Amino acid sequence: MVSLSTPITAAHVYYDIAAELARRPDAPACRQVKTAADLEALLPETEVLVISMLWQNRFLAMAPRLRYIQSISSGVDQFDLDALKACGVRLCNARGVNSRAVAEHALALLFSLSRRLYEARDNQARHRWSTTGTDPRPRLTELADKVVYVIGMGTIGDEIARLCQALGMTVLGTRHSPRPLDVPGVTQIAADDIATGLAAADHVILTCPLTEQTRHLINARTLALMKRSATLINVARGPVVEENALIAALESGALAAAALDTFDTEPLPAQSPLWSVPNLVLTGHIAGETEYYERNVVNILLKNLEALQSDAPMTNRIV
Repeated sequence: MVSLSTPITAAHVYYDIAAELARRPDAPACRQVKTAADLEALLPETEVLVISMLWQNRFLAMAPRLRYIQSISSGVDQFDLDALKACGVRLCNARGVNSRAVAEHALALLFSLSRRLYEARDNQARHRWSTTGTDPRPRLTELADKVVYVIGMGTIGDEIARLCQALGMTVLGTRHSPRPLDVPGVTQIAADDIATGLAAADHVILTCPLTEQTRHLINARTLALMKRSATLINVARGPVVEENALIAALESGALAAAALDTFDTEPLPAQSPLWSVPNLVLTGHIAGETEYYERNVVNILLKNLEALQSDAPMTNRIV
């Protein structure tokens, strides 16, 4: 194990990295905080930092001994990559630690939209019986033989594609690079031709990272390309979807339904109009939640500590 003169510092409001490390034989000591204010006091002596959304780029100047940051999440858009590189700080993300959990959550949302389970829950709260023949709206649908378009064929997108194929769906997929997709049987749509995929899809699932190219990728123009009977699911980053445009499409009937797990502002403000859209399912950025999260992050962390000691390639290295 890499020799550290100080304990690993972990900072997260929920995930207990310190407890997971304590269960591992010969693992380094770890001190964990839950707030940015408490983290500041530890930064001057920190060599290894395990963190995600509590990170602030100003912290870099406060951590002169910092050598390696292990992100607890796969997304790293909160980090100034150029600044980390200039300071010689290595950054690795947690890609893959919750890919199955996010894929299963996306599938659960897909079932909810296709069977309109959100309406059943609302009817339950109102004590309203609604059954076959009593509802004049379109019939409930099946997923078999439908077309699903996955935008973001990385680790999570691949898992979703395989699950959808098992249900008998036709899968289209886009990745940021032109390299062939990793899942056999998925029809590849070029990143500069998403209009083709959007027009063909019965269901669109977003799993792409947030970049300048994907910010507001789903907007009034791209929503207009989709079928009126289509649905949209976002388990990527909130700003990939332009929220006002989505609300307009759902309220006008230009889109049948949607489900969001991430949002422009989190927590979602109580006054947000998203709460009141009846054909919109909301979950509170929980797609990646899994009982195995800490275990999977620490597995990567320990591998990377060994790599740091031997100067070997690190897992999921970004910088």
